[in-house]
Amino acid sequence: MKKNLSILLTLALIAVLSACNGGHQFKIKGNVAGATDTTQLLLETSSNGDWYVVDSARMGNNGDFKFAEETPEYPNIYRLRCGEKSIYFPVDSTETLTIKTTLKTFDTQYTITGSTDAESVAKIDKQAMQYAGGKTSQATLDAWKKKLATDVILKDPASMVSYYVINKYLDDKPLFDPLNDFDMKIIGAVANAFNSYRKGDPRTQYLVQMTLDGQRRRREAKGYTASATMQADQINLIDIKLQDANGKIHSLAQEAGKGKVTLLNFTMYDQQFSPALNKVLNDMYRQYNGSLQIFQVGLDENVSAWRQAAQNLPWTAVYDADGQASRNASAYQVTQIPTVFIIDKSGEIAERVEDMLQLKKEVAKYM
Repeated sequence: MKKNLSILLTLALIAVLSACNGGHQFKIKGNVAGATDTTQLLLETSSNGDWYVVDSARMGNNGDFKFAEETPEYPNIYRLRCGEKSIYFPVDSTETLTIKTTLKTFDTQYTITGSTDAESVAKIDKQAMQYAGGKTSQATLDAWKKKLATDVILKDPASMVSYYVINKYLDDKPLFDPLNDFDMKIIGAVANAFNSYRKGDPRTQYLVQMTLDGQRRRREAKGYTASATMQADQINLIDIKLQDANGKIHSLAQEAGKGKVTLLNFTMYDQQFSPALNKVLNDMYRQYNGSLQIFQVGLDENVSAWRQAAQNLPWTAVYDADGQASRNASAYQVTQIPTVFIIDKSGEIAERVEDMLQLKKEVAKYM
């Protein structure tokens, strides 16, 4: 029920945003050879994995079809569906796409023109068909994925083509799997790019959560659980005195408590999870507007890169030169990065959080 409500709200939002576009439209036209007047085409769009119908049309005996729809507020993935077969393509603005195919080979032997991104997605989908159904070895599939990563995704990680590829499934499995080290780096690169250049895009938060969820699944797969470490109530507040990017010394003991909830976060800015985590922290920092403070300890090896990132943060960000050998992290029995301790308003450690997907929920309990 919640999922259906979410889709309805998304549809309502799209309707409002479309009305603000001033009537700008994109067009999809073409021909399906072999179609009859009983053949139905559906134009559908995606909301981060959920598909819903935008429009439908029945074709004449000549197989011609045409759709004209309001341009989306943000670029999105669409598909043209006939029965169980679909042709996927991104829509950015007011382009006109032309699709030509046949009824029998609807999703395998088609052409699409009018958009470079749409043509790229079509090329990738056709290549994927060569690897589906176990037709090639895993080594061959991995080589193709690395070529996709190098030639497509990393050249423009903020593009809808990159978004489409990291969300693509092959044989009912994710083409880029968050449990795979190489794949997770590519997913993180796209999430980072969207977080930097598409902050208002509704797909950005989805990618952030996708990255955090991938980190959680990787920890679970490696056997890291909360029971493997001492719980927060077994650790008393231990002072940390470190410098920020401007050379000012901050004391955790002096800043924590005092009627505010404090998050003590051990992290590394040069890791793939960092942009996603910092966005979650920033969301909460702004939401609670002065009632929440953050004491973030960077364990990065490169102090210059750390300083450049830390200077732009609105909370207390300090640097531990000992890195992963940090005595501060050891004192708090930190065994994985990132780790967050919630310090309550009285200055006592209330909880350890290692699953960042649960961070907002856990923090809310103390506000």
